[in-house]
Amino acid sequence: MSVYRRAFAYFRPYHAQTAAALALTLLGIGFNLLKPWPFKWIVDGILQEPTSPSTLEARQAVTQWFGTGWPAIAWLCTILVAVSILWGVLNLAANYLFIRVGLEALLQLRTNLYACLQSLPLRYHDERRSTDSSFRVAYDSQAIQTIYNKGFASIFTAGITVVAALAVMFTIDVWLTLVSIAILPFVTLAIRHYATRIRNESTTIHERESDLLTLAQEGLNGIRMVQAFNRQDFEIRQFRERATQSLQANMKLNVTSVVSGLIVGVLMAVGTALLYAVGSAQVLNGSLTLGDLLVFASYLVMLYQPAEQLSYTAWALEGAAAGAQRCFEVLDREDEIRDSPGATPITAVKGSIAFRDVSFAYSPDQPILSDIHVEIFPGESVAFVGGTGAGKSTLLSLVPRFYDPTGGVVEMDGHDLRTLTKQSVRAQVSMVLQDTLLFSTSIRENIAYGRPDATEEEIFEAARRAEAFDFISRMPQGFDSSVGERGGHLSVGQRQRIGIARAFLKNAPILLLDEPTSALDAGTERSIMDTIAGLMKGRTTLIITHRLSTVHHLDRIVVLKLGRIAEQGTGPELLRLEGEYARLHTAAGERR
Repeated sequence: MSVYRRAFAYFRPYHAQTAAALALTLLGIGFNLLKPWPFKWIVDGILQEPTSPSTLEARQAVTQWFGTGWPAIAWLCTILVAVSILWGVLNLAANYLFIRVGLEALLQLRTNLYACLQSLPLRYHDERRSTDSSFRVAYDSQAIQTIYNKGFASIFTAGITVVAALAVMFTIDVWLTLVSIAILPFVTLAIRHYATRIRNESTTIHERESDLLTLAQEGLNGIRMVQAFNRQDFEIRQFRERATQSLQANMKLNVTSVVSGLIVGVLMAVGTALLYAVGSAQVLNGSLTLGDLLVFASYLVMLYQPAEQLSYTAWALEGAAAGAQRCFEVLDREDEIRDSPGATPITAVKGSIAFRDVSFAYSPDQPILSDIHVEIFPGESVAFVGGTGAGKSTLLSLVPRFYDPTGGVVEMDGHDLRTLTKQSVRAQVSMVLQDTLLFSTSIRENIAYGRPDATEEEIFEAARRAEAFDFISRMPQGFDSSVGERGGHLSVGQRQRIGIARAFLKNAPILLLDEPTSALDAGTERSIMDTIAGLMKGRTTLIITHRLSTVHHLDRIVVLKLGRIAEQGTGPELLRLEGEYARLHTAAGERR
């Protein structure tokens, strides 16, 4: 399906508004076609003496309807103003409807894009820059409004105007009309020649602008690191290089547009010159009145301006098609982690988790996990430890179905997760991550993110259990205080406590902890772990950590090495084995 056909699917719900806009446009075109006639009557019926049957007939008609001299001129000028006002009002109303429909379609496309990005699996987001996805939602999506307002609406208006102007011109003089349209085939060839170039160059601009936005966002997000290492000059040079690439792409497109516009303009100037030459000859030999020539010249403008507008519209559409295609690329991406046709929701979960011969790979040549077989009982606390790249975080990501295993089965209460709905599975899981993600809103909303219907007292109680109530209450606006971008107004420990409060409030039977204390100092770590111990009570807990002292006394420890289970047991048991866990424990002791 073409880009344009897919774009027009977004306008179908607004067919009534579109039909009204088209009707108003047709009426407006009708009034626009009347504009040249008052001046023709002034010229042929008042300003010049009758020298031919045509001018004599014009004089008699003007005298009969409007009188003679200045009163007639005043009446005809008033008619011209009235026609222009009516045309302007109809044009305004039509444009309002066209713009409204274009913006509604833009809203729908943006919503669909964002919803699609929210539902796509983590694999998609891992492979792409988040800034590029944001650029598609915020900027590329605007192409659909261009396609409607500068495409459909402009083409309809210009096309009807061209046809109507030609019809009137043929009634005035067939030979002059043929002379006027002689250049149109050459205009069409010029439009087609430059259209493909403009689409390709527009695609390059979108890519360059996305790269530039990515670099700017990374540089500003890491401003502390940039200034700490005195890398401002380096970042500025990088930004200027990317900005220069964007400038060059924009210059190339603009040069193409200017050159193509120059060619079309010259062709139309040639057509206008031919009209003036042939028309003047006919006026001189008496076969055409001066008023008819002036009317014809006005209709020539009505013919050439829409034709020129169509050329610019074609190029604008090609540029918009490049942005729309980038949007549809996202919408066409299939959700690899989708609910199976017979998926059922799961409720009242006891909390058992089983990995049965699980394997996982991001690509065939990049295995991450192999033959993982672990059964975790309700209420049990199990730690997964191992060196960097052992596959710990990937294993945890299989539980809420961020990924599906490429081999084997992950079960919850004996059910294969792929037979359950994603929404119901994730409702049974709470997570506390290494770097708690907070949204740029109030503390209250961040705590209640997993349960937006929670009462105020429930939010307060979750904060108390996370030992966050006191520091939140001391803030200027208490629970309504803003956390800043990514929680920048809070310390690392405070962000973690809000994340823990969020987990307390959700009250899910399964708890996933991914390096919850790795970014904390020793004192804060002990305090946070005491709070987490309260959160773990009565819940099946899977925890990842490099700090073995925080998990040494848990129910069980599973040691991963190169994506496989090296050993498992309690901390003391594993130390006695003097295997991989003992090695990690000794190394951790040496680091401390």
